[in-house]
Amino acid sequence: MPSINGSDVKRVVIACDAGMGSSVMVASTMRSKLQPLGVDVVHTSVDEIPADASVVLCHQGLASRAQATAPDAVVVPFAIFMGDPAFAKVETAIKTGQTLES
Repeated sequence: MPSINGSDVKRVVIACDAGMGSSVMVASTMRSKLQPLGVDVVHTSVDEIPADASVVLCHQGLASRAQATAPDAVVVPFAIFMGDPAFAKVETAIKTGQTLES
């Protein structure tokens, strides 16, 4: 199971399926929270996650596809697009150097 120390995260990938709607809002919100910490946030299709991705946030229905696309990445699934605890979990891990696991 992939894991990473939050202090080593330099980029977070927000992966979606087809649309550019709700996940774009997630990317924008996470970007505003993580950029001050020196972390880049990018938005991409779940099938086009970069090979060097270390942390991927995606809807829980896409988690297995995301892990297949980026087998070495920590995939953090979420259930709701606004206010899901997964977002705070990633932000806190990056701020405090906690371990993130798939």
